[in-house]
Amino acid sequence: MVHSTFAQGHVMGGRDSSPLGIPKSPSFHSGLDLVASASVDSLVAAQTAAKHLDNDTPARPDDGKMPGQRRNTTFRGMQDAELLPQLEDAAPADREELFIQKLRQCCVLFDFASDPLSDLKWKEVKRAALHEMVEYVTQQKGVITEAIYPEAVNMFAVNLFRTLPPSSNPNGAEFDPEEDEPTLEAAWPHLQLVYELFLRVLEAPDFQPNIAKRYIDQKFVLQLLDLFDSEDPRERDLLKTTLHRIYGKFLGLRAFIRKQINNVFYRFIYETEHHNGIAELLEILGSIINGFALPLKEEHKVFLLRVLMPLHKVKSLSVYHPQLAYCVVQFLEKDPSLTQPVIRSLLKYWPKTHSPKEVMFLNELEEILDVIEPGEFQKVMVPLFKQLAKCVSSPHFQVAERALYYWNNEYVMSLVSENATEILPLMFPSLYKNSKSHWNKTIHGLIYNALKLFMEMNQKLFDECTQLYREERRKERERENQRMELWIRVESLAAQKPEYELIKAQNPEIKSIITSPDPDDEVTLDNIEQQAQETKKTRNTNKPLVRRKSELPQDQYTVKALNDHKRADEYLTTPPDVNKC
Repeated sequence: MVHSTFAQGHVMGGRDSSPLGIPKSPSFHSGLDLVASASVDSLVAAQTAAKHLDNDTPARPDDGKMPGQRRNTTFRGMQDAELLPQLEDAAPADREELFIQKLRQCCVLFDFASDPLSDLKWKEVKRAALHEMVEYVTQQKGVITEAIYPEAVNMFAVNLFRTLPPSSNPNGAEFDPEEDEPTLEAAWPHLQLVYELFLRVLEAPDFQPNIAKRYIDQKFVLQLLDLFDSEDPRERDLLKTTLHRIYGKFLGLRAFIRKQINNVFYRFIYETEHHNGIAELLEILGSIINGFALPLKEEHKVFLLRVLMPLHKVKSLSVYHPQLAYCVVQFLEKDPSLTQPVIRSLLKYWPKTHSPKEVMFLNELEEILDVIEPGEFQKVMVPLFKQLAKCVSSPHFQVAERALYYWNNEYVMSLVSENATEILPLMFPSLYKNSKSHWNKTIHGLIYNALKLFMEMNQKLFDECTQLYREERRKERERENQRMELWIRVESLAAQKPEYELIKAQNPEIKSIITSPDPDDEVTLDNIEQQAQETKKTRNTNKPLVRRKSELPQDQYTVKALNDHKRADEYLTTPPDVNKC
């Protein structure tokens, strides 16, 4: 009888080997030896083959190895693979047994990392056998019989389940695809075909989940989820498809898979902050969420608020943010009543000092506003536009620019127009102040556009906000004047002391000047349009467009390289124009 449990391999003379005598590559499994227990017949056959191999090996002098240890890394069964006929050439009655033999022979593992040139012949034999089985399962019908399931799952487990190598990025910093190179799996020529065969088996028309569930169980799923931390993006992509197929085929494993994915996220958020497969897991969940039945279960709502939303606070958010935003929007399309807690949670985790992350939050927030119901919008518009006002005032021009792009969204503007009496007083001070003081001219043009839209929405309300803003500025000037008078009194009292002139001479940078708010200009539609046109005309005309030099760290090698570098201008027929660089 064949079981689906996996036995721990034994160590023989410094080389790992399974109970069947199958050697394992140290670079391929790195200590986690998972081999499915086989039937009594296959175990006896393997032991007999191992005995014959030991008897055929001539005696050698003692070189420090344990008795019975083989130098060759290839199992004898792999050497017999050449003798096996092609599946298409075999008689139909013999194909099942031949398919099983090929599955067993593909349980042999090879060393691709430390010794890539070893056993090249047998590596190619295994690759050809895997490729043949992939084609056979794809083209033939009735291939997946009951006897195939344990052997196939055994082969998948032996080849796939392994301890992953240490991370090349242990600190959990953001992965930059343009700068960082992922660590690729050395044994990918075999692993890729194993994954493809696994997928072909799962997608076969004659695949029966009721039989396969004896072997593809919770332990199998757990070990599959561990592989999502692989640094090889090719493996994670195939794992994503594989786990999604398992989720669709095995109804009894669905709740377990969701729970274990939650555990991966919890560990990532609150413990390690490092995991390579968060984006792929979120992509799977996006498809799962899309299929949730209505009304949503309470566990799904808890998952949204306690798992997905806290993922926003991790520093490596940029790696998986598009998938995360998709999952959140999918939930809100299913149940609009979740909009208020989601937006409040988003505002809770809003970044304070990370401008690129703030731009990502603004992107996600606009996606949420695209699907928000008008009634839900009214519940969150006050805290939402208070945050948008802060973003418009941001000195980082990309944050301010992204926030002002909301005024180009027709649906968002329709919601704003319906609630202008609450929103305009929140936004007006920030818009008007930055229309004068922001350093970036592009922001000026976008602010004038936003003010023009507000003025066209409700001229009367706009005038009231203008008057209210002027009143606040007048009060501010009065407070500044009072402060100035108080400081003048303090200075006059200090001047009566004999040390005053000495201290003043020693600190010439101290000035008794207090700046007051700038005078306000008249805010009219004509003025706004005129300022917008002037901004477009004067943009980039004050100084020529030149490349700014990067501020490099003071490293002696860098300084030397810069000193040694010489431009090739003297060899050019036409000197470069800095305005066209």
